[in-house]
Amino acid sequence: MRKQTLSGVIFLGSLFFSNALLADEAFITAQNGQSLDIIDLSSMKKRLSVPIEGKPAGVAVSKNGRRAFVTSPEGRFITVVDTKTGYIEQRIPVKGGPLGVVVSNTGRRLYVTDFYDDMLVEIDLKTHKERRLAIGPKPAGLALTPDGKMLLVAARDDNQIVFVDAHRFRQVDRLQVGRHPYGVTIDDDGRRAYVANVESDTVSVIDLVSRKARATLHVESHPYGVALASERIFVSNQHSESLSVFNAKDLTPVATVKVGDYPEGICASLDGATVYVANWFSNELWAIDALSLKVRAKTATSDGPRAFGLFVGPAL
Repeated sequence: MRKQTLSGVIFLGSLFFSNALLADEAFITAQNGQSLDIIDLSSMKKRLSVPIEGKPAGVAVSKNGRRAFVTSPEGRFITVVDTKTGYIEQRIPVKGGPLGVVVSNTGRRLYVTDFYDDMLVEIDLKTHKERRLAIGPKPAGLALTPDGKMLLVAARDDNQIVFVDAHRFRQVDRLQVGRHPYGVTIDDDGRRAYVANVESDTVSVIDLVSRKARATLHVESHPYGVALASERIFVSNQHSESLSVFNAKDLTPVATVKVGDYPEGICASLDGATVYVANWFSNELWAIDALSLKVRAKTATSDGPRAFGLFVGPAL
């Protein structure tokens, strides 16, 4: 998988950073600071801060790590950033309010939720041609299966997950989940999806073969996102300043981990050994060992780190 209440901060220094975190970078959208922070995870230091207007929120990274795609709901555009230099390559206008974003396996297409116009938008990055598909009120998070064939979109105000054929760009199914689904994560095998239901304090576990809910996990207040690491499920709880942790095999609870103020974006390291959580109100990124659940390190970010999406990518 890609990936006892605990508190405190443990710094392991150069020994730790020479191993698990080497060659990862985090791309943190700071909504209040209107920037994209690029953080070297081997040192937990900010390498670049790229100014981005329009209250940036969502982020995706190309598979080769060369580009980051940042949504600005208030600016109505997507910013394409060269991850090595921080150079803004282009801004792509999107009618409405772009929020969630994923990039296709080939890097040719973007899929974006239009939160204000209730649409899923496909953008061809070479021609800028669009296809738009009605999803339902307030679409938020989305995820793409590893084979690139199916998109899962959270229709927040319908309390549903929408299944979209990525190639034909059409709806193939809908599934009722908890209240106000937001973050969506799919495992590396493409067999299960996990959906954070903000208003019901639950996570829906979906079998992607049958397209049915397999289980409901009860978490703490206002779950926002889900990360998968070391055969565990990590859920960021905004109002509880915590992560709920479950065993991914049998779905049993493992622990609750105390984190910073108002955790939102959450993502696993590329090797699945570490989980990173962006704490919006305390302006910090925390690194948590996926097995010991101890806090390895934390670093300051720009104001209001939201980091909505898969924000970890390979360093170039």
